[in-house]
Amino acid sequence: MRFFALLMLASLLLAQTPNTHRPTFSTTTNLVVVDVTVSDSSGKPITDLTKDDFVLFEDGKPQTLLSCDLQKLETKPLPPADQTLKTRETAAPMPAQAKPAPASTDPDAKYRDRRLIVMLFDLSSMQPAEQIRSVAAATKFVNSQLTRSDLVSVMTFGITLQTVQDFTDDRDLINAAIRKIHVGESSENQGLADTGADSQDLSGQFVADETEFNIFNTDLKLAALEDAARRLAPYPEKKALVYISSGVDKTGVDNQSQLRATVNEAVRANVSFYPIDARGLVAQVPGGDASQAAAFGNEIYSGSSQTSLRNSLHDEQETLVTLAADTGGKALIDSNDLTVGMRQIQQDIESYYILSYASTNAAEDGRYRRIQVKFAPRVKLVKAKLDFRKGYFAPTTFAKMSEASKEAQLQRALDSENPITDLPLAVEVDYFRLEKAKYFVPISVQIPGSALAFQSKGSKAATELDFTAEVRDAHDKAAAAVRDTIPLKLDETTAGQVTRKHIQYDTGLTLAPGKYKLRFVARENGEGKIGTFETPFTIPDLSSGSALRFSSVIFSSQRGQQIAGVKNDKKLVQENPLVDNSGQKIVPNVIRVFRPGQNLFVYLEVYDPSVPENLPQNFHLTSVAADLALYDGTQKVLETTPVRVNRPDAKRANTIPLHLEASLKDVKPGKYVCQVNLIDELGRKFAFPRVPVVLLPAAAAPHPQAAASATSQ
Repeated sequence: MRFFALLMLASLLLAQTPNTHRPTFSTTTNLVVVDVTVSDSSGKPITDLTKDDFVLFEDGKPQTLLSCDLQKLETKPLPPADQTLKTRETAAPMPAQAKPAPASTDPDAKYRDRRLIVMLFDLSSMQPAEQIRSVAAATKFVNSQLTRSDLVSVMTFGITLQTVQDFTDDRDLINAAIRKIHVGESSENQGLADTGADSQDLSGQFVADETEFNIFNTDLKLAALEDAARRLAPYPEKKALVYISSGVDKTGVDNQSQLRATVNEAVRANVSFYPIDARGLVAQVPGGDASQAAAFGNEIYSGSSQTSLRNSLHDEQETLVTLAADTGGKALIDSNDLTVGMRQIQQDIESYYILSYASTNAAEDGRYRRIQVKFAPRVKLVKAKLDFRKGYFAPTTFAKMSEASKEAQLQRALDSENPITDLPLAVEVDYFRLEKAKYFVPISVQIPGSALAFQSKGSKAATELDFTAEVRDAHDKAAAAVRDTIPLKLDETTAGQVTRKHIQYDTGLTLAPGKYKLRFVARENGEGKIGTFETPFTIPDLSSGSALRFSSVIFSSQRGQQIAGVKNDKKLVQENPLVDNSGQKIVPNVIRVFRPGQNLFVYLEVYDPSVPENLPQNFHLTSVAADLALYDGTQKVLETTPVRVNRPDAKRANTIPLHLEASLKDVKPGKYVCQVNLIDELGRKFAFPRVPVVLLPAAAAPHPQAAASATSQ
């Protein structure tokens, strides 16, 4: 992947100062900061250049440099901590007349000529043994590898991102911050990362949304890294973030937008990720170790279980490698010496220059602006190499935009390689067969109500939501598109409830079997916050093969809700299997979160069930049975009475709709696996799709009218 952005400090102007002093800031326009490394043919940094030795262009137009500040960094480690202590004890006392040098009056002097290193411990992804290993490695690095130029900050991520220690070169303070990490803390969340369907389930998958529950998944880990990069943005210097974890799982269908947004935020903030896999060199046990559930079905015979384990490990490490490669860092995987990844930072970040300029382009249009740095004509460095960020995305001010500009902004967000995640989204894509080569694809989106900005209009509270989406096929050709504007006008009481819950938007498309990619953009028009979601999905050909054929499995806690009449295509409404003849529909529970006392509704369809031979014409007889089972690990905590259907749907040939229901009033809060047991008794075929679900405590149960739903078919 490419670098997408450059650190940009908005609403600041650099006052021109002599090159020997750190730049100071005052409030005016956009300041753009570019860190430039200059090295000779042997790779050694060149440190005797001035502002007049550089020329800089933005989108091909020359810019006036305001400052050029050299950051001169040491690479030689300090004496080990124990040796330093002995030296202090044996050193001769300081003469009485000797006095320490006065402290600098420059408040930012502590960051001059400093290498900024952040150690972020992702406790939610590590087992206790891995936490012990990572703490030991960090302590070893601090005590034996720090240089005179290093400033270290310590962060942790368990439930939230916390800064335990701000930047300091005091080894005692750094070690004290590392010792504050309690072994075992948040490690119980390590197994909650995978919230997608099991490896044999072809039904719809989803990506969880943190606004409804606090379960750790790929999006939350990446969002924490994005937040960490955002916190480091005010420092113009290069920053290195050591992300110590046990890999980053892909949750269900991986949200590529969050990954790219994290990378873009890091590049804007001039942060390079140095991920370290705390597991070290991993030897996989066939069938999995004792921390994993045993294989089931035919997995143990086909080898798919072992393949799934291997692919899972590769996916976890692939995300780490992507984070490093796309931000200019390096990932350390499959190594038992974790300090190697930390020492790599000192080798990569040597002396460099901080250039700054006020952009001559004052437009707040959000467009990508390309940066080019060259030597001035008077510089005679033929083989010298310049390394710098290639560009940045301009800021935007939503309130000042015209309607045409707002529409153009939506299209740019849809087309851009710079995803925006200011508005959190949870998206589910499903499929139902209508004809042999025609499938209905419901798309369900949940947005946290807390992200909406309602404005008072008389006795009502109002806002507006814009939605646009594009589906591309395997050849990157547009296959379908969606564009909706949906106003929300609620009374004050309901609006207050919505801000504490969520709203749901549903739409639908018709597609042929194949592989696709969905890019979805939502914008709330109160403050102009935008959310981007991108995911690949596959519609299987359910007209071939000998296995039991069935649709996506829809999980819901609401049934019978009247759909909103917003730009509805009547034909699509009629084709939507989730809508009955009276206009009532099943509302997919995108995040698969329920509460005790609610009912769990499940809907799916079975296609081409087996029928007995020699039946009279127009007489159809089948025997398909289905029920639900809820598992806590290997223990079954709930099972429903089987539902048996003997006749296909009268309006849709060879289709059996199945409605299943389970009461959750006697189920304790926790994480469970819901298994749908499907049996075609005449054809002797079966399937057992499994999906994780979460039950939260009943204390915070939502009011039945606390969620709004906007639907477009």
